Amino acid sequence: MPVSILAVCTGNICRSPALERLLRRDLGPAVRVVSAGTQARATSPIDGPMVALLDADGLPTARFSARQLNESSITNADLILTATAAHRSAVVRLVPAAVRRTFTLLELAMLVSTIDPVELPHDISVRIAALPAAASAQRSKHLGRHELDIPDPYGRRPRTYRKVYEQIRTAEAEIARVLVHEPAHRESD
Repeated sequence: MPVSILAVCTGNICRSPALERLLRRDLGPAVRVVSAGTQARATSPIDGPMVALLDADGLPTARFSARQLNESSITNADLILTATAAHRSAVVRLVPAAVRRTFTLLELAMLVSTIDPVELPHDISVRIAALPAAASAQRSKHLGRHELDIPDPYGRRPRTYRKVYEQIRTAEAEIARVLVHEPAHRESD
């Protein structure tokens, strides 16, 4: 079974599906990426304004159905990324053992920004499994108050969706940079 990442937000129709689609594109088929919501209405599609942003990036939006967060989805995930600290708390309430592998998206992006990808294992499955401990070891480099929540754009203006999508895209790119790092091959003499 491939290594798995779970993206979590409230309704599973804006933030977490966007993160899911970005991660799928950047991490490839070796990583299973799914999403869920703490208050999802099962089978709801991705919200229209988010569909437009994903479409503009060439990311697929068809055949998506919102899913409710449950213990099984948490237990089966090797890494869990949430939109807010409240979502992180909801994950940990359902499965306390998930605490060490659950981060808000902005928190993990901040922590991995000071990781040298060369120091992580080469295989992406092992790399993802090692990432929570490596990221947590970076906390002392990021002391102070940091914004860890991505606001919910649902029902707001298109510019709010764009701002939220850019936050997700920027944070995801930082995480993907560390996860898909290809070490330079040295030529032998």
